[in-house]
Amino acid sequence: MPHKPASQALSRFTVLDLTRVRAGPTAVRQLADWGANVIKIEQPTTDSKGQLGGPRDGADFQNLHRNKRSLTLNLKAKDGLEIFRKLVAQADVVVENYRPDVKHRLGVDYDTLKAVNPRLVYASISGFGQDGPYAKRPGFDQIAQGMGGLMSITGLPGQGPVRVGIPIADLTAGLMAAQGILVALLERDVSGEGQWLSTSLLEAQIFMLDFQAARWLMDATVPPQAGNNHPTSIPTGVFETADGHVNIACSGEEIWRRLCSALGAPELAERPEYESSASRLENRDRLNAEIDAITRTKPADHWIEALNAAGVPCGAINTVDKVFDDPQVRHLGIARDMTGCERGDVKVVGQPVRLSRTPSEIAAPTPRAGEHTDEILREIGYAEADISRLRADHVI
Repeated sequence: MPHKPASQALSRFTVLDLTRVRAGPTAVRQLADWGANVIKIEQPTTDSKGQLGGPRDGADFQNLHRNKRSLTLNLKAKDGLEIFRKLVAQADVVVENYRPDVKHRLGVDYDTLKAVNPRLVYASISGFGQDGPYAKRPGFDQIAQGMGGLMSITGLPGQGPVRVGIPIADLTAGLMAAQGILVALLERDVSGEGQWLSTSLLEAQIFMLDFQAARWLMDATVPPQAGNNHPTSIPTGVFETADGHVNIACSGEEIWRRLCSALGAPELAERPEYESSASRLENRDRLNAEIDAITRTKPADHWIEALNAAGVPCGAINTVDKVFDDPQVRHLGIARDMTGCERGDVKVVGQPVRLSRTPSEIAAPTPRAGEHTDEILREIGYAEADISRLRADHVI
């Protein structure tokens, strides 16, 4: 089928997707979900597995590659490289996440493709950057979480390093790359020229340290593991209830006093050991135990309603199934229908941003490998006889 844009917002742009695994596909999914004509370029293969090592019809792969078209193409073949360069001549964006030396070996690096299309925006995602002592190392999310400091501040005090339960370095690198692409496209409207942008899992992970990084860079404070406690806003953390647990977030003196009143213990706010943020930090364990003694007397739903009514942030701690059963989540509609995929009609996670005139939709399911090869080649001028020859020669 011809390109069916998921939104009109980016429908004028064509993106060539050379990415694999997760960070790169995440970046490209952002563009596809906002309507870009994404052509996912894959190696010709009879292997039914997806690029993450699991089945192509697995939930992960299907959620990651919707709204794209698939072209199988052997870039190591002369004819395959010629096809790719014809696509580049008409494209706006190329996204790749090879190790830095690989793209030069294949002849798909920025300098080579810039000669074909000076308006090209070329995005590279790597584990550690395009140069430097670690440039040729293979990148992996958990490695970046460790090297980027996240695992040292995640988990209970004294527990030892703990990874975050999602591939946050991969996802953040992908989102940053997508943002960089959009910035470069906006700049191209002024200069008329494309450019090369790059990011890495390590840089993205360090960026996500945010205030924890600032504590070191400005105050020379090495943040420790704080478990479920917020490092600086006290009391903020997980508290036990009669039937489970809740999160309570208390920042500032006004909310602290509201919390004490809503707990039925206004006297806590008058105690000298809790009278300031600094003293509450110093006596955090004791304070948390006193709050726990109160919250354990009633169920979670009681505290969620009572504290929010008092202007104190409080929320459930949901398992993933309960996340999607939450009335606010159902109202937001972030679980989106995807019809016609290899598994039939399913749901995937939609975009968390809403545009009033050009919303994002799930316009097309994740494609089968090479599903759109013939139509894409026809779009750039190949005849049926040419396509048959290329297939016989294993170029496509």
